[in-house]
Amino acid sequence: MATTAETLTAERILEATEEVLRRHGPAKATVVDVARALGVSHGSVYRHFRSKAVLREAVTKRWLDRTSEALAGIAADEDRDPEARLRDWFATLFEAKRRKAGDDPELFATYSVLAGENGAAVGEHIADLTAQLTRIVAAGADAGTLDAADPAATARALFHATGRFHDPCYAPEWEQAGVEDEFKAVLDLVLRGLRT
Repeated sequence: MATTAETLTAERILEATEEVLRRHGPAKATVVDVARALGVSHGSVYRHFRSKAVLREAVTKRWLDRTSEALAGIAADEDRDPEARLRDWFATLFEAKRRKAGDDPELFATYSVLAGENGAAVGEHIADLTAQLTRIVAAGADAGTLDAADPAATARALFHATGRFHDPCYAPEWEQAGVEDEFKAVLDLVLRGLRT
C-alpha cells in the first residue's frame, strides 16, 4: 500500500528500511528502494533522514534499542533480589541475541554489518546496557549482598566476562549443543565471585 507524504513518519520509514535491508542486504539497499517500498519520492525520505548514513544509523539504533528495552524492566525491578535480577538480565540478553541470530539470520548478518558502520550507535547501546547492569550491581552493594566497591567497574567486568553469550561475533556458537550449560556455568562463576 502506498504511503502519502502526509502520513509518512520516521517509524514507517524505519520499518520499510528494515524490510528493504532484509530483501537486498546492506550493500545493495538504497534510499530509492525504501522510498519505492513506501510509495513516495526519495526526497520524502530525506525530509526525515538527511542522508543514507543517518537512516542506516537510525535503523541500527532501533534494532539495538529493542534489546535494551527488553532488559530495562528487569534492571528497574528493585523489589527483587539483585542477584536474581542479574541472572534474569543476562538470560534475557542471551536469549534475545540468540533469537535475533537464529530466527532471521539474513537480517542478523545485515545488522552486524550496519553495527560495524555505526560505532556511535553500538557505543550508546553498550553504555545503556552497562548502565542497567550498574543499577542492579549498585542495588546489591547497597543491600550488602554483592561485593562491588565500584558498581560501574563491576558492571563492565560482568558484561565483558559474559561476552561470549551476547557479542554477535560469537553467534555461530549460540546454537551448539551444551551452550546453555556453558552459559549457566559462566554466570554461576561470576555471580558466586560477587557474593559478600
